[in-house]
Amino acid sequence: MMKKIFFIVLAMFMAVGIFAQNEQQARALLDKTANIVGNAGGASASFSMNTSKGNTSGTISIKGNKFKAQTSGAMVWYDGTTQWTYVKSSNEVNISTPTEAQQQSMNPYKFINLYKSGFSLAMKTVSTGWEVHLTATDTKRTIKELYVTIDKSYHPTEIRMLQGSAWTTIKVSDFKTESYSDSDFRFNSNDYPKAEVIDLR
Repeated sequence: MMKKIFFIVLAMFMAVGIFAQNEQQARALLDKTANIVGNAGGASASFSMNTSKGNTSGTISIKGNKFKAQTSGAMVWYDGTTQWTYVKSSNEVNISTPTEAQQQSMNPYKFINLYKSGFSLAMKTVSTGWEVHLTATDTKRTIKELYVTIDKSYHPTEIRMLQGSAWTTIKVSDFKTESYSDSDFRFNSNDYPKAEVIDLR
């Protein structure tokens, strides 16, 4: 009986050790990916997004926590604090302070900041590279789960995000390093002189 208990306890410790090692590997993989994606001058990519409300595609520019996204119907600028959304059909600019989930829905690279705290990590090998599964440890987080697929060049190619009970899938391609100034991520009213500005903050 004692031998059986010993082996059960030993198996439990081995399982915990394997899980901890897997989490460390996942974190190291995301660290390397974040270092590449977080190029000091910035980066750009194309994306397509599938949500419960429909599909959209476009291009994105990023620099640290800042981003600028362009789709057929809108332009979005985020300078790390404030977001400006220009809607072409109404010629309106909405100013807001986006939530974590809203930022992620427009910036597929938001995960490079998210994973560092508040998530447990696991990873597995897939045909194109690796898939990292992030699970929120804080139930108050708006993003409950993330799956990030990373290719062998350490570029993220797909991000799946769970917000509430709805999944959003973002596919990313044509990743390039760039050189942007901070002003590239702020709305310039001179470029849209006739747009109506609506402050939603």
